[in-house]
Order: sequence, then C-alpha cells, then structure tokens
Amino acid sequence: MLIISRKAGESFLVGDNIEITVFDIGADRIRVGIKAPADIPILRKEIMETREENVRASNTTTKDKLRDLNTYLKNSTAGPSE
Repeated sequence: MLIISRKAGESFLVGDNIEITVFDIGADRIRVGIKAPADIPILRKEIMETREENVRASNTTTKDKLRDLNTYLKNSTAGPSE
C-alpha cells in the first residue's frame, strides 16, 4: 500500500488517466474528487461488499434456503429439553 500526504487542493495520479484531488480536510473525514474515464467504476468499498454479498446470496439454491429456514425454525421453536 502506498501512503501519500496531500494538502487540500493538491492531487495525485493513478496510472495515466485517474486523478485524485483532496478538496477538504475535516476533523474526522476528508473530501476527495476522482476524475476517471467513464468506463472505470468508482464505488465505495462498503457498496462493493454489499454487492458481492447479494451475489453470493442470489447464487444460493432454493433447496439450500429452505433447508436453512427449516433448521432455523426448528431451533427457534424448540422448547426446553426435559
């Protein structure tokens, strides 16, 4: 990982066609601008993680979902053992 120090108004380049500019530095966050070609997706990391989680969930078969639901229901409705 490369760590770069920049002041507000300063920029740095990633490759030949991506420019990152620091706009504002606050107490607990910074504001950055990203100039990149339209074909390069720019996503917040938590959005990408959510997207990946949704893809994994959608790939789960209906049979797996029903089995998991059945297990959950058995465990949540079971009374105390005697």
